[in-house]
Amino acid sequence: MSPTPARLSRRKLLAGTAALGLSGSAAALYFSGSTLAASHGGNTNPLKIPPLLEGTVQDGTRTFDLNIQDGQTRFFPDVTTATRGINGSFLGPVLRLRKGETTRFNVTNSLNENTTLHWHGFNLPAAADGGPHQIIRPGQTWSPRFEIREEASTMWYHSHLMGKTAEQVWSGIAGMARIEDPQTGALGLPETYGVDDIAVALQDRTIFRDGSMPYRPGMHDRMMGYTGQIPLANGTVNAYFQATTSLVRLRLLNGSNGTIYNIGFSDGRTFHKIATDGGLLAAPVELQLMSMGPGERVEILVDLSDGKNVTLTHFNRLGGLRVSPQFAFLELRPTGQLADSGPVPTTLASLPAPDASKAVNTRRFVLSMAGMMMNSRFTINNRQMDINYVNETVKRDTTEIWEVSNTSPMSHPFHVHNTQFRILDRNGTPAQAYEAGRKDTVLVAPNETVRLLVRFDTYADPDRPYMYHCHILEHEDAGMMGQFTVV
Repeated sequence: MSPTPARLSRRKLLAGTAALGLSGSAAALYFSGSTLAASHGGNTNPLKIPPLLEGTVQDGTRTFDLNIQDGQTRFFPDVTTATRGINGSFLGPVLRLRKGETTRFNVTNSLNENTTLHWHGFNLPAAADGGPHQIIRPGQTWSPRFEIREEASTMWYHSHLMGKTAEQVWSGIAGMARIEDPQTGALGLPETYGVDDIAVALQDRTIFRDGSMPYRPGMHDRMMGYTGQIPLANGTVNAYFQATTSLVRLRLLNGSNGTIYNIGFSDGRTFHKIATDGGLLAAPVELQLMSMGPGERVEILVDLSDGKNVTLTHFNRLGGLRVSPQFAFLELRPTGQLADSGPVPTTLASLPAPDASKAVNTRRFVLSMAGMMMNSRFTINNRQMDINYVNETVKRDTTEIWEVSNTSPMSHPFHVHNTQFRILDRNGTPAQAYEAGRKDTVLVAPNETVRLLVRFDTYADPDRPYMYHCHILEHEDAGMMGQFTVV
């Protein structure tokens, strides 16, 4: 038996995931109550803040030592759960990275099976990407070295082992990274880690009363993506954070295997979205609700100056402008005397509009699901992943348009390695302000075509490929993935 209410239907968990346009709707959403929701308010466990790992600098290279290991975690006080983590029992530290620095990661595999560690969102050499080709065997240490080239942003890292990505990420092999640059530091945004700038990995898991957290997807789970019944924020159940400032910056990661989250606050208050996967937007965008597919990151500012407790929540869409709470991830509790954070900046970054005229080529990618249950087949361009087959070859330092079409009945988060792309349009409608920033993962709804402006700078390797794939991890493992080289 699970320590939470009975398992919720997958239809409810995925309800409304195609309705992306409401994220930026000017009309007020109606936030209804629901007996399906976890309690909102009265959360009992302080949010676990991952350690901020600085690394050590020697001879101009900043080095991080990371150990992928088995562990035991107490999600609930009376039981222990077998988990995996990086420098800990579940998940990993937040890596503090700086644009322009050369960085080395010494990644040791202390498991009894193969693994990999992929640097999600980074522009880096193919040999350092950490995809299925860079296997770390038990007892071995892998030491990729590359320059941090990204703008200030929130990235993450996770297992990417061929056929076992979903199982290993479920067990806890993932962590977040924070990239900094001097320009962003001058904006006056909240940036004191653990005080007003908080990294939060959002996940869901099924944990049974004996403490077990098995990865046992059935046929339906493999088709729809594996989801759990218990919401976790940085591995914390029923999490709360005691806020001491009027503004709090949340760096949010959808680190789930298969759940697409509709994120807002329990009282329907607005918040400011300030960054997408690869960095700051040109200006803050005020929202009530936003969709996040697995693999996506966003940064938001929430105003707590009213002194009221409020809960970061995943909502079901009920149709039209009606939503109801599903998962209560994190309660924010302002203290009685809040330090004034100052105003939200009106401009954030110089972000020129994407120029499709610079594209020298257009490629089309069709995401498909065929069959049902046991006979389901996940493909891109009617091919399943073959580690010995390179699907595409692109030229370094050129710009292309990638058209991603979804012919399946559910949404797919499409991720491209080694780049931060820009969204041109969805079914011909230009990208909305809330998703006009740098991206590496984009949610593509059923019967939708999203055009991306893609560029691969700096690195070329004719022999070692990068990946593109659906970031619902069960779909990736089942074949909805392809390979490309940059030459």
